[in-house]
Amino acid sequence: MQGAPEKQNGEDGLPLPTYAVYNIGGGTPDNLLDYISTLQEELVNAGVLPADYDFEDHRELVGMQPGDVPVTYADSKALEDDYGFRPTISIREGLRKFAQWYAEYYK
Repeated sequence: MQGAPEKQNGEDGLPLPTYAVYNIGGGTPDNLLDYISTLQEELVNAGVLPADYDFEDHRELVGMQPGDVPVTYADSKALEDDYGFRPTISIREGLRKFAQWYAEYYK
């Protein structure tokens, strides 16, 4: 990727990683069940799953699991600071593009 961090040493004299990790997202929280429903719809629309696929038969709702958080969303500030890029894609558009890519790549 263009703009990889320069080689530097930390306070302890050891080399710092010459890469950066960015959290990329639209910056708005989305409900997990809405996300899953949207993904299901887009997988059907892309032909990855048949239109009559029984999602309810494969869905198992469970309580919060260790490591789960009640609300989460991506904070893309570091990406914007470093590259001047602020993602604005909606969940539906992103999942649609993913489903279309998946359909083309795996079929």
